[in-house]
Amino acid sequence: MTIRVLLADDQALLRATFRILIDSCADMEVVAEATDGAEAVDLARIHRPDVILMDIRMPGTDGLAATTVVCADPELSGTRVLILTTFEIDEYVAQALRAGASGFLGKDVTADALLDGIRTVASGESLLSPHATRVLIARFLTAPAQGARLAVSEDLSALTAREREVMAWVAEGHSNEEIAEKLYVSPLTVRTHVHRAMTKLGARDRAQLVVIAYQSGLVQAPPPGER
Repeated sequence: MTIRVLLADDQALLRATFRILIDSCADMEVVAEATDGAEAVDLARIHRPDVILMDIRMPGTDGLAATTVVCADPELSGTRVLILTTFEIDEYVAQALRAGASGFLGKDVTADALLDGIRTVASGESLLSPHATRVLIARFLTAPAQGARLAVSEDLSALTAREREVMAWVAEGHSNEEIAEKLYVSPLTVRTHVHRAMTKLGARDRAQLVVIAYQSGLVQAPPPGER
């Protein structure tokens, strides 16, 4: 299956570079390019891409506002947003993850990492390294967000004990394979628990499950000295 990608960035040279790289792969293609967030939303509704590479800082409607609109649109439930940022960690990235983005990449990313990232997000996984997850959680995700939280502790009552356990490991940045080793089960079993937890909590993807885990109190942010 070909992964359909929408590029959203105000820098023409960067878009051209990404287009050449993506179109050179047999399993993906660029279906449209947007120069700001409003155009990205319009083009997403027309083309229904699998992944949007979304820059945060764009003139007019920025990537954060566009991500919020895309992730809240039921008709775009199959579209994943991958944030592009000059800075590895910043408040805008955290806000985008709260809104439903599936992960982020720095603009200095290597070609292989970019392509792997697109494939990862298109498959329904999140693109958050354990280190990045811990820093984001410690600095931003546990703080009160603008608007309502995604979940409170009472919402976790629908989960089984094993689903809560797996969710906690996910929140600490562990992969399905790593969790499977810890629990002596198969990666497929872990994946099943993750998807059941996402369904019960209304999480868009694995990245949003991480946000819910911390905001609901299932997992605590690490002390300052351990960040």
